[in-house]
Amino acid sequence: MRFRIPHRWDLTPKEAAALQQKLRDEVIAEDRLGEVRLVAGLDAGFDDKNTARAAVAVLSFPELELVEQAIARVPVTFPYVPGLLSFRELPALIAALEKLQHLPDLLLDDGQGIAHPRRFGIASHLGVITGIPTIGVAKTRLIGEHGPVPKRRGAWTSLMDGDETIGAVLRTRSGVKPLYISIGHKVSLDTAIRCVMACCTRYRLPETTRWAHRLASG
Repeated sequence: MRFRIPHRWDLTPKEAAALQQKLRDEVIAEDRLGEVRLVAGLDAGFDDKNTARAAVAVLSFPELELVEQAIARVPVTFPYVPGLLSFRELPALIAALEKLQHLPDLLLDDGQGIAHPRRFGIASHLGVITGIPTIGVAKTRLIGEHGPVPKRRGAWTSLMDGDETIGAVLRTRSGVKPLYISIGHKVSLDTAIRCVMACCTRYRLPETTRWAHRLASG
């Protein structure tokens, strides 16, 4: 499969931030997904400072059995700038997706969706480019505030930026640190929470992320 990239990657940080402001209007923050039979996790690492190594793992849903995997290595052309991660990692992630034989019904990306200063993190950017429903599943908070999260598995509290709900702080395993879940594209927050929990077994991270991280770090 091939995806049409609607913009250049060789932008300055100022141009990249302006593009995020423009593309944020294309994010669909409600459910536009059909039956989910294949769910994919994505993660990116670096072979060295000049080469991104991206991995995608496709799992059956709800069985969570590995169906397919792909890795892509792409030269890094954008500096590390907080809030502009997609311009550094997305070219490699998209290259990995393009190697797949099976098109996933849902993507779980190791990063932020709309829980982002410009409401357009890497998960939202990925969803808008591919058209695939996408959820941001981040291990750390980028912005926003929240109250205490109950320690039981499945408990969550809203992640707020002022009066706006930008995500959920979700306890995927009792007594361990929560994850930061946000809408990427074509998925409501309630559905995002439900899908992430359905992809979690005995561990803090969903199986999609665990598979993709293992591939990206290997």
